[in-house]
Amino acid sequence: MGNVVSKNLLTVALMVALGGLLSGYDTGVISGALLYIRDDWQLSDLMSGYLVSCVLVGAAIGAITNGVLADVFGRRKIILFTAVIFFIGSIACALAPNIYILMLSRFIVGYAIGIVTFVVPLYLSEVSPEKNRGSLVSLFQLAITAGILFSYLVNASFANVPYDWRWMLLVGIIPALILGIGMWKMPDTPRWLILKGRCEEAQRVFEKIQPDKDAVQEVELIKNSLRKESKSEDKKFEFKKWMWAPLIVGVGAMFVQQWTGINTIIYYAPTILKLAGFSTNAHAVFATVVIGIVNFLMTFVAIAFCDKFGRKPLLYAGLFGMGTALILLGGAFQFSEILGESLKWIALTSAVVYIMCFSFSLGPIILLIVSEVFPLSMRGVGMSIAAMSNFVFNFTVTLSFLPMLKHFGESHSFWLFAAICFLSMVFCYFKIPETKGVTLEQIEKNWLNGRRAREFQED
Repeated sequence: MGNVVSKNLLTVALMVALGGLLSGYDTGVISGALLYIRDDWQLSDLMSGYLVSCVLVGAAIGAITNGVLADVFGRRKIILFTAVIFFIGSIACALAPNIYILMLSRFIVGYAIGIVTFVVPLYLSEVSPEKNRGSLVSLFQLAITAGILFSYLVNASFANVPYDWRWMLLVGIIPALILGIGMWKMPDTPRWLILKGRCEEAQRVFEKIQPDKDAVQEVELIKNSLRKESKSEDKKFEFKKWMWAPLIVGVGAMFVQQWTGINTIIYYAPTILKLAGFSTNAHAVFATVVIGIVNFLMTFVAIAFCDKFGRKPLLYAGLFGMGTALILLGGAFQFSEILGESLKWIALTSAVVYIMCFSFSLGPIILLIVSEVFPLSMRGVGMSIAAMSNFVFNFTVTLSFLPMLKHFGESHSFWLFAAICFLSMVFCYFKIPETKGVTLEQIEKNWLNGRRAREFQED
């Protein structure tokens, strides 16, 4: 990871990142399960969209209702609570007797996804030293991609067995158990402990996870940052004008991540591949495994280079590649009659290239930046607002995608997402700061002093 990370810190980071495995599994599993659910219950396109999207409604509610709780009760307790919800929700999904109970159960799972999407990057960001923060926070996205790949492999394994989709949804209890047991002995983040006045406890955590630093000095730096933001440490949080800048970055970055079309691929990859010419549900599900493998492997690129080259170069490269792949995917459907049998392979290749570019850029980097830009006193609330907006944007894309395909056609739908990719590069240039090597306290100071996003790397 570029610089040496202590064994204790790496153990904590890997365990906490398992929340991403659950999020990825329950996000990806529906892509294969949906084909079999539709066959069992004869769902319309709109009802299929509701089934997929109800997870996102739950996620938005989970994100917005737990930001304050993460600041009150701590990051660790909220992650433990989430593992319990994942476990209960997975069982309820597998046993659902009808589509409405299944939608309610997926809503419960979505509630848990909403929580981990903000609290796990928040936890990782607060325990990581600035030189390794990008790599360690990116472990969350790596875990998400591992969860998605795991879900694709599970889908393929149960594609031709009785009760196929029920088994697919039930397997989610396994990572839920691992996360719940593992988090039991994990510490809370030192920055949250200091926020609550538990400085001695925070010092002990720093001594374990960052033994190469002066723990007393680290505690004092964070306490000084809090004093500058508010003359009284006991003063209740108050939103101030300068805080609009990080909030715009957080919400805007989530729009970029979702409205460039990622979950049209994650949720509907088998559906898209069937439209492109893969003949059976099983063939489409097996082909989707390729996408899952690429998604997982390319996340290592972000882990390797986000602390070396910076966040924004990876964002630019990813957005350009994603836009180009979407243009090709739309073109393949536009000229489907000419391409014939080649269409399905061009569609699969375009989807793979798109996922490659997303996996080293918008996937990990957006979550990393959002975990860095908020000041400590509003970090839980700010990240929950950003996470909620992520799921609202995700919901609008996911629910509208199948109707878009029907009314506008495949080519125009994918070209719309391509246009958003290229426009998003402009937003990244003007609004998203480069946070490589900058401490969380310095990032907060930059916002407080009115520094523009493009000036964060200036001395």
